[in-house]
Amino acid sequence: MLLLQPRELIEFLHVIEKLKCNTRHSWTSSGRQESVAEHSWRLAVMALLVAGEFPEVDNKKLVTMCLIHDFGEALTGDVPSFAKTKADEKKEEIAISKILEALPEHLALEFGALFHEMAELHTEEAKLFKALDNLEAILSHNEAFLDTWLPLEYSENLIYGTDAVAHSVYLRLLREELKRDSIEKIGCTHRPD
Repeated sequence: MLLLQPRELIEFLHVIEKLKCNTRHSWTSSGRQESVAEHSWRLAVMALLVAGEFPEVDNKKLVTMCLIHDFGEALTGDVPSFAKTKADEKKEEIAISKILEALPEHLALEFGALFHEMAELHTEEAKLFKALDNLEAILSHNEAFLDTWLPLEYSENLIYGTDAVAHSVYLRLLREELKRDSIEKIGCTHRPD
């Protein structure tokens, strides 16, 4: 018996296709808004590239977290972290549950456990996922034109993710490099008040 029937796969892929359509607050270096799917893809690539720095981490689990973490946004759309409320978080939790219901039980349970693990932030994989997720957002902002930044992002880009990287020397070094890039970018123009 097949673990995932072809029709189930197709129907599920139709749902998460919205991640390619739904845009994020971030912009690309070409001047268009980034899709949620593009963020998740680059986050997964980041996880693959830093795997050697974290030999204790289950990289398959980490990459899976990166790829699925925004599934709920297929139904809710993206809400930037600085604007997200408890109500938004609850709406996204409900959307994730709905999306997981469309999967066969074994996948729904596996992904549900990963969502729980990401929310709890107790495992090395969850902590690394969260740090990389924050760092990818900073990287995206640094690549975008400054006229796409909100005034609060001039300070936010300098501090965002600091707590998430505290557990790792490598991640702190990466965060510092991104901060230097932000400072250089901001220094190239007048900062709005």
